[in-house]
This record gives sequence, C-alpha cells and structure tokens, in this order.
Amino acid sequence: MEIQLWRELLDPYQLAVDELVVKFNHVITEHRSRGLYSPIESVEGRLKSIVSILDKMKRKNVSMNDIEKKIEDIAGLRINCQFVEDIDRVVKLIKQRTDMKVKCEKDYIRHMKASGYRSYHMIIEYKVNTVKGEKTLSAEIQIRTMAMNFWATIEHSLQYKYKENIPDYIQKKLIDASQAIVEIDKAMSDVRDEIMDAQNSHQKKENLVKDILNNIQNLYRVANKREVTKIQDEFYKVYVMDDMMQLQHFASQLDIISEGYRAQSLT
Repeated sequence: MEIQLWRELLDPYQLAVDELVVKFNHVITEHRSRGLYSPIESVEGRLKSIVSILDKMKRKNVSMNDIEKKIEDIAGLRINCQFVEDIDRVVKLIKQRTDMKVKCEKDYIRHMKASGYRSYHMIIEYKVNTVKGEKTLSAEIQIRTMAMNFWATIEHSLQYKYKENIPDYIQKKLIDASQAIVEIDKAMSDVRDEIMDAQNSHQKKENLVKDILNNIQNLYRVANKREVTKIQDEFYKVYVMDDMMQLQHFASQLDIISEGYRAQSLT
C-alpha cells in the first residue's frame, strides 16, 4: 500500500465504527423501550489514529502491505457494562448476531494482565458497503465494566506519556488501584438485584409517562380542548402522588378515552 492512500484505507473502517455504534446503541434502546434491563450501559467507537497504526507497525514489525491482515483493531468499539455479570451476556449477544462473526477472543477478566488491566476483547469480521463494493474487515470490541474502563483510561494515558515504560512506583499504584476496582465490581454485584429493580422501575415509569403524554397530545388534536386540559391537570395530580399503581390506572382510563375518539373518527 502506498502511504498516500491512508484516507482510502481508513474510510471503510470509519464506516464500520459508525454502523456498529448505531447497532449497539439500538440494543440499549430496544431493551429499555420494552422495560427490560440492558446489559450494555454505553457504547463508544474510535478509529485508530495514523500515528497509533504506525507505532504498532513498528512494534510488531508489520509491513505496509500487511496492515489490514495483521492490525485487527483499526476499527475499535468499547462497550461499557454496569456489572461484571453483564459482560458474559454481551459476549453471548455478540456471538448470536448474524451481521458479524467472531474471529477470536481474549478474556482479561478471568486472566488479568500483570499490569492490572482487565477487559474482555473480541475480534470480529464485519462487512461494510462502500462505493467500491462490499468489504469484509476486522474490528475489535472491548467489553468492560465502567469501573474497569476508568482504570484502563488512566493507564492508557500513562502509557502514552511514558512510552510504555511506566515507573515502578506508579505501576505499583496502578496494580493496587486495579485490585480496588475488583472489590468495587464485587460490591456492586452484591447489590445488583436491588440496583436493577430500581433502574427497571424508573424505566417502566418513564415509558408509561411517555405513553400518557403521547395520548394527551393526540387527544388535543381531536377532543374538546377544555376536556384535554382537565385530563392534563388530572395526570399531574396523579404523577405527584408517586404511586405507580395509580399512574397505571390513569393510563388505562386514558387508553379507553383515546380509543373512543379513534372509534368516533372512523365513523
């Protein structure tokens, strides 16, 4: 590959990053819109910089012509989870997808690196459609808890500063901090059910309120404005009571009213 063709090389990888971020964000949205707990908390994508690619080529002794074969993390995705248990669920979810194929995996959760680094890595094959046709490329997916991600972000910055020669006293502090992250993740897992119940309750309430407000907005177009204002005032009274059963009852009654107006419009 000629060095002046960097942009042509990287464009399909940027497309892969963009598409993958959208797809995994949709997984989050779909779970939450159905009132389900999402094992994915957030998704970040990045295209490896040219400097990082050149550095890796030098470190791994990779030629220009072998970049795409031997550097498999040009396109990168980071999936953050709340709990360690969620990581296995995300791994299973990825393996079940038909729009990507897992090439290899590295489990740094159960087999932590000597540096203290913990994460689950997957290399996938992914197809993108470009102006030159379909292209199959490799992308790396890193799956970790938010606590692990905090540690890894700090460690990465230090690696960049010290050119991978972090002083021993700092390295020891990083290892100590990594052990503390292990304890944090364990503590969060111990109260996982309570946290999930709270989050699911909040999501169900949010979805219910969204449906109620959509119904009120639709009624505003077809019903008597004074009647809709009364319904709106009643909704706010019920909402401030902070009683989910009352809110569900109000939603059911509102559904009946809305259905009546739909029937009227049909006749």
